[in-house]
Amino acid sequence: MRESRLAVPPLLRRAVAYEVGMWRSLYRWILRRPPALEPGAEAFSYLGVVRPILGVFIGLSAIEIPIFDLIISRTVPWEWVRTLALVLGAWGLLWMIGLFASLRLHPHVVGDSGLRIRNGTTVDFTLPWSAIATLDARYRSLPSSRTLQLEKDGDGGLVLNVGTGSQTSVDVALRAPLAIPLAKGPSEPVTELRLYADDPTGLVSCARRHLARHLSGSGS
Repeated sequence: MRESRLAVPPLLRRAVAYEVGMWRSLYRWILRRPPALEPGAEAFSYLGVVRPILGVFIGLSAIEIPIFDLIISRTVPWEWVRTLALVLGAWGLLWMIGLFASLRLHPHVVGDSGLRIRNGTTVDFTLPWSAIATLDARYRSLPSSRTLQLEKDGDGGLVLNVGTGSQTSVDVALRAPLAIPLAKGPSEPVTELRLYADDPTGLVSCARRHLARHLSGSGS
């Protein structure tokens, strides 16, 4: 007799992983336990562009809980409804704070192993220096607010945008087309990546130093 396994849909798996990652980030942020960096590595934030928006949502959520509770206590006779509303309100507030924490605790990292590109707990991959041709600081607007967006460049190559707040600020040209490991699976081979960093000039300068050391060490 064949054993049958209950297959977990990929979308559900990613949703669970996202939720777990966010609550773990909140826990580490409250306890002031940021993930450790490899020796000599530098971290670069991308939170600045969305910090005001997240701050407004968190503030509104905090104000909404007591107001909504007051309305329900005056209009709904069932105590369980009030309790449920309080639980959902508190969960929503903590969820927003957890999202903030996940973005804060998972910055881009430039180190000896390469350029690590992140967005919260949903995007996390490293480009080795051997795969990178050039880096430049350049602000670009994106057509939507989605974190990951693919587009064709002027030469027919494929570009992967890892955006924040519908924009990118660093262009990374690759030496050869490369499939990027993402949560949904490997992307189509791309010739360029674009990401957002609060300090694009600092990230590019640091990355160029590492890239130069790699090239001199490899004799290229």
